[in-house]
Amino acid sequence: MFKGFKDFLMRGNVVDLAVAVVIGTSFAAVVKTFVDLLMSLIGKLGGQPDFTGWQPYELPLGAFVTALVAFLIVAAVVYFVVVMPLNKLAERRARGVEPKTTAPSEEVALLTEIRDVLRARG
Repeated sequence: MFKGFKDFLMRGNVVDLAVAVVIGTSFAAVVKTFVDLLMSLIGKLGGQPDFTGWQPYELPLGAFVTALVAFLIVAAVVYFVVVMPLNKLAERRARGVEPKTTAPSEEVALLTEIRDVLRARG
């Protein structure tokens, strides 16, 4: 009865999606606090913490300006923290240059050596 459900949950894409949602939610919180920090700094230059109170000609343009600046900050963070590094990695892989990996620990090297000796014995 539960075998189909278990198989569904254990599929790689479901687990990958769950991990992506958790990481994405955490990353969103970091980006939001960064945006709040920058918005506060930008608002201090103008004398107020945000622009929502700005209403030239009685038009609520301040809320739009606040949302626009926040969007630009989020887009910049995503571009410089996620997109740009991934593009550089893809370019390196296209040229055949793999990123440098750290050398295995002494334990891993020893276990690999033991494995190879046992494999050679048959």
